[in-house]
Amino acid sequence: MEQPRTVLVTTRSFGSGDAGPAEQLRRAGLEVVHGDPDHRLPDLAEYLTRCVAWIAGVGPVTADHLAAAPGLRIVARYGVGVDAVDLAAARARGIRVTNTPGANARSVAEHTVALLLATLRHVASGDREVRAGRWPTRRGREVGALTVGLVGFGRVGEEVGGLLVCFGAEVLAHDPGREPGEIREVGVRPSTLDELLAAAEVVSLHRPPGERSLVDAGFLARLRPGAILLNTARAALVDPDAVAIALEEGRLSAYGDDVTCPAPEDRLAGAPNTVFTPHLGAATTEAIDRMGSIAAEEVLRTLRGEPALHPVTP
Repeated sequence: MEQPRTVLVTTRSFGSGDAGPAEQLRRAGLEVVHGDPDHRLPDLAEYLTRCVAWIAGVGPVTADHLAAAPGLRIVARYGVGVDAVDLAAARARGIRVTNTPGANARSVAEHTVALLLATLRHVASGDREVRAGRWPTRRGREVGALTVGLVGFGRVGEEVGGLLVCFGAEVLAHDPGREPGEIREVGVRPSTLDELLAAAEVVSLHRPPGERSLVDAGFLARLRPGAILLNTARAALVDPDAVAIALEEGRLSAYGDDVTCPAPEDRLAGAPNTVFTPHLGAATTEAIDRMGSIAAEEVLRTLRGEPALHPVTP
């Protein structure tokens, strides 16, 4: 009897929402196996030798992983970022790489607004004060009274912009990759980075990382005094010590972050007026369903010989 073709899944949340992407694959005659989310090669070796598709999480997908998978035809990245995938090695082996752009954009955007409200209205610090038996009065601001700057205007940035416009905020966006007319369609004003930093009372990061930190001492020196900084994009965008110093000196009034895990001894962990969440931006049932369904569909299309919906490599 012919062995079923195997799909390796190495992301914890795949299939844990309301949709059933694993069953979608099984109905097509595929075997679904779950492997180490950290992608440790010895733990995946047995599955890699027989899998035809890999729905991969955030762990590294290296040339060694791909070499251990002679029948692999697709790495379907469960999420957007593919910086952990060796794309050159995949191309060399004729392995298609896909991702799920836009699947979690609304969820990350809503979490960005949640961090803004938490920092603006002192939610975390207020909770701690009340639990300690204190009842201090701390004044906040309404979102609609603010000028908010978005550094990056991809799918998440555009969703954030639309939500903040509904609050009544004036929203600026800097993204050289987008046409000014596209930005204006959402009710957001295109801006240079210098103009944005000088005007915005809140700056929210929504762009991929570069070769060095975007938010360093020079970037922070150009911000309005007392600005709020938000990061739901990538930890590598921010120099944590520079942000900590700006908070300690009061040049930043607050910092909200969903992508950094500072150790207790790190300066940023002890800085005032910070709110950290453990990468919860995409952790909604709806985003999990969209990512799982898109990744499963990419696997099925590849195995049927059809074009990918969201190809990263041919």
